[in-house]
Amino acid sequence: MAEQEVKLMKGNEALAHAAIRCGADGYFGYPITPQTEVIETLAELKPWETTGMVVVQAESEVASINMVYGGGGAGKKVMTSSSSPGVSLMQEGISYMAGAEVPGLIVNVQRGGPGLGTIQPSQSDYFQATRGGGNGDYYIIVLAPNSVQEMADFVDLGFTLAFKYRIPAMILSDGVIGQMMEKVVLPPIKPRRTEEEILRECPWATTGRSKGRKPNVITSLELKSEVMELRNLHLQEKYRKIRENEVRYETKFMDDAEYMIVAFGSAARIAEKAIEMARAEGIKVGLFRPITLWPFPTNEIAAAAAKVKGILVAEINAGQMVDDVRLAVNGAVPVEHYGRLGGIVPEPEEMVKVLKEKLV
Repeated sequence: MAEQEVKLMKGNEALAHAAIRCGADGYFGYPITPQTEVIETLAELKPWETTGMVVVQAESEVASINMVYGGGGAGKKVMTSSSSPGVSLMQEGISYMAGAEVPGLIVNVQRGGPGLGTIQPSQSDYFQATRGGGNGDYYIIVLAPNSVQEMADFVDLGFTLAFKYRIPAMILSDGVIGQMMEKVVLPPIKPRRTEEEILRECPWATTGRSKGRKPNVITSLELKSEVMELRNLHLQEKYRKIRENEVRYETKFMDDAEYMIVAFGSAARIAEKAIEMARAEGIKVGLFRPITLWPFPTNEIAAAAAKVKGILVAEINAGQMVDDVRLAVNGAVPVEHYGRLGGIVPEPEEMVKVLKEKLV
């Protein structure tokens, strides 16, 4: 058995290493705090000299996502990364990709907003990610890492799901996870796919007229309303299958829990410490961490809620995921929210205080 390769690095750096190691064909991005280490690491590693992976600093975020659209339309494993206002600029391209069923990976290392906001961490892009963000009736798969290890692991997972369902996938991280340093086991090295493998695995891709093959047309445009409705119904059926098969979540300390904290990303890490402190005071609290923010673990949260007296939703925003939790619980138990704004990261003591004041 091959020895695992353990490194100490930032979440952004781990993501860049993972992109190369999982056989990505291309990265197209634009610098913005707090995710600039992604493109800086790729520039330092020079994968175009080792694996042939293309790395381009595009002229803008709009150009970046359209390069991903083009590369994904040719069946290539391509990705981009940015932070909140940069991802806002990408929304038209993401909608185009969803409508044309083009796979690709988008990484959002969130910072506070709205607008240009702050360069400090936030989780205020939840609505943008899970509600589609751009125009039309569509969703994208959203993975929320809460460690440097998951920043690395979710690159390959994101590509796998994107190509399995022909859908854009997003890693919704934040400035805490992107900038923090932890030990990480880098994923095994996968070779980039050959052109023959791409033709076999992606018969829908547009690859020109090589070898007598008629080119496919990749587009989200349809001028006939009745045809567009059929295309939309097809997409809705795909989303139904994703909801059935791709929900991911993690629970901790739930066996005897009387209360539950629901949190994702870095807020879930803070919640774990808050739970430790609350249990030291005799308050039995458990953690429910959604890993897929879309598809959201609605049924699983509802089942967990049936065993507790109340739920605290902890987010680094004004209250976004709390809406989905309340819909899942449907009034069965009280659901309260706690969050900090403007790039301020909450302390575990604050969560315990709110838990005791509002629920216990």
